[in-house]
Amino acid sequence: MVRSVEQLDLPGKRVFVRVDFNVPIDKKTGAVKDDSRIRAALPTIRHAIGKKAKVILASHLGRPDGKVVPELSLENVGARLSQLLGQDVIFADDCVGDGVRKLVSDLREGQVLLLENLRFHPEEERNDEDFARQLASLAEVYVNDAFGTAHRAHASTVGMVKHVPQRGAGFLMLSELKHLQPLLKGAQRPYLAILGGAKVSDKIKVIENLMARVDALLIGGAMAYTFMSARGIGVGASRVEKDKLDLARRVLDKAKQSRVELVLPVDHVVAREPKGGIETRNVDDPIPDGWVGLDIGPKTVAQYEQRIAGAATVFWNGPMGMFEAPEYAAGTRAVAQALAKATARGATTVVGGGDSAAAIVEMGLADKVTHVSTGGGASLEFLEGRELPGVKVLDE
Repeated sequence: MVRSVEQLDLPGKRVFVRVDFNVPIDKKTGAVKDDSRIRAALPTIRHAIGKKAKVILASHLGRPDGKVVPELSLENVGARLSQLLGQDVIFADDCVGDGVRKLVSDLREGQVLLLENLRFHPEEERNDEDFARQLASLAEVYVNDAFGTAHRAHASTVGMVKHVPQRGAGFLMLSELKHLQPLLKGAQRPYLAILGGAKVSDKIKVIENLMARVDALLIGGAMAYTFMSARGIGVGASRVEKDKLDLARRVLDKAKQSRVELVLPVDHVVAREPKGGIETRNVDDPIPDGWVGLDIGPKTVAQYEQRIAGAATVFWNGPMGMFEAPEYAAGTRAVAQALAKATARGATTVVGGGDSAAAIVEMGLADKVTHVSTGGGASLEFLEGRELPGVKVLDE
């Protein structure tokens, strides 16, 4: 059983909180462009401060590949956190070493220290034992509140945990598990999964694992064209994973045998090439030669809206089209709005991170659904039925 941060003995203790501050940074100014991940960690941080803990925060930012990359420093993240918390956040220019140990030993109850980017050290991603012990030596209590990295067996998510006397999960991590676990067991029916994005290969394990649990799978995005091609429907010049056609046929056959509806688009927004600002058309199947499918069409939108309106549980991961361009955003927007309506009438709606989470935030509807996952890769691996190392280690 994973213990909650509320069940841990925090007063006066050095509490190491693994947060996910992997936020977008403005390349020119270095300022945080989107602070939603920082805000998501605030309840756990404030709880620890309120319990008079000595709070040590650790995160990665970007992919520095084990080298010090000044543009990927967490210093400006610390400045934004300080504004949000309404108190000073001490910043360490490293995450291990004598200087860090001195800062930790000087921490007073209720103070917050943010360590420098963990991935400036190659040992973090290698889950190096010595590096893990150095991190663990800073703390008496370990709290993981970074669901977005829970699928990675790194030093700060797995290696150090066994060396710290107390361990548990923060409020964000607990919220993720609370909302994702029922999607694998006990979801209210009718239960619908909507899957989009570019590649069948990215979602195939999720599709196979959810097939035994859902009433219907609605497919959108470029991956729909691989399934359509596998069914022998003409897709014009649309993106198709030709090496995955046999796999797509097996999935279609399995859906039929399992009596699960696997629903594909019946019409499409198409253009001559995948970019905005050019002529588009709405076409029914099949897509004409030379045209590229870039969004689901209005008939498919209406069909998917109707399905969502009749569902008790909906899981959505992946956009319905190339939503970055306004011409191809209607399908993704319609799904987001339908989810908001379903939530308002009492349905459980979960958005599984990644591009779909970005889309629903961009559309201002994130607070209109039951849950938006902060971990794209982690939420998908969880729904594939895989054990997440960063969660498992909290339960040992």
